[in-house]
This record gives sequence, C-alpha cells and structure tokens, in this order.
Amino acid sequence: MSQQTHPAPAPGTSGGWASGGIVFAGVLLLMNGVFAILQGISALATDDVYARVHDYIYKISLTGWGWILVVLGALGVVAGAALLKGAPGWARGLGIFLAALSMIAQFMFLPYAPLWALIMIGIDFFVIWALALYLPDTPDTVGRP
Repeated sequence: MSQQTHPAPAPGTSGGWASGGIVFAGVLLLMNGVFAILQGISALATDDVYARVHDYIYKISLTGWGWILVVLGALGVVAGAALLKGAPGWARGLGIFLAALSMIAQFMFLPYAPLWALIMIGIDFFVIWALALYLPDTPDTVGRP
C-alpha cells in the first residue's frame, strides 16, 4: 500500500491564511476606506465631534485631518474594490502603501479618538500582512518548492 504525502506549501505561497486573507484584506481595505471617509467628513463638518487637543506635537487642524482622511479613504476604497475584482499586483502594492499611510495617520490622530485609532491600526496591520504574504497561483509558481 502506497501512501501519498502532500508537501507543505512553501513559505510565501498562497495557502491557508494568506489565500483566504486576501479577500478579507480587500474587504477590510474597502471598509477602512469608507470609515476613513466618514471620519474625515465628521472632522470637516464640525469641530464639535472630536475633542480639542492643545499642545500636541502634530499641529494639524481638524479640517486638515478631515481632508487627509477623506483622500486616504477614497484611495482605500479604490484599492479594496480592485483587490476584490482580482486586480494584479498594482492593487496589492497600493493596498500595502495605503494601509501603511493609514497606520501613520491613525497614530497621529490618537489624541482625537484613541480607541478608534488603535482599532484601525490593528486592521491596517492585518491588511499589510495579508497583502504582503499572498502569492497568487500562477503557472510559474504552481508546484514550486
């Protein structure tokens, strides 16, 4: 009786968490973009939504933060939608770049909404991890050790 053994996927190939994670990362990137747009609109609409922070090292007005978040959010929606449609590597690269920018922006936004910023930083971390690890099955990568 011959028993077949299946080799474990090589590191960096699409398997398990990474292959399922790419769809989830696309959804998270899309939703993160929508949330950033809403967060930006809240900052633009009125200065009463967020607490006023004095003597903070990053001196950007809430209007400035609003525009930064709206632009990052709109780009995130585009990248997330492109990932869900199966776009090539440019969508992955853009998604990683935007998630990294979002992490920086949310870190700088910590004094205004600390809990929300920490949650968004965690989501951005997962998006970067899933997009960086995923390697689509192409003819040149299938069966590669």
